[in-house]
Amino acid sequence: MSIYWLLNKKPVTVFADFIRNASKKTGGSTKNTNCKVRPKHRGWKVQDGHIVPAGKILATQRTTRFHPGLNVGFGRNGTLFAMEAGKVIVTCEKFDPNWDHTWVQRNYGGRTNQNIFKKYYNVIPEPQHNRFKLIDEI
Repeated sequence: MSIYWLLNKKPVTVFADFIRNASKKTGGSTKNTNCKVRPKHRGWKVQDGHIVPAGKILATQRTTRFHPGLNVGFGRNGTLFAMEAGKVIVTCEKFDPNWDHTWVQRNYGGRTNQNIFKKYYNVIPEPQHNRFKLIDEI
């Protein structure tokens, strides 16, 4: 104890005498060389000839490998999905791009005189039943 405590001139706490510094110093940044990144599982989800319900995801992609065809929607992240229930048909069709567009010139610049083929997803809806009877014509 100190003499200041006995004289009551200046209040001193007991903790003022015991100051402890950090025992671990900062180590700086480290390279995460062993980080485990989970795979995204992009690609075909439904193959040619399968029956799908409406809203089913047909393919996921980062770049446009597959293009939407009949009754197929194109999501914001490139996902192709069925807009109607039916049978999936994948076709390889001739692609006729707009050569004036800068994106087309950048990607297909050296292929102006060549045929370019792309894969298209199509969903053919199931035929409707013919169980109705004609009662009256207008």
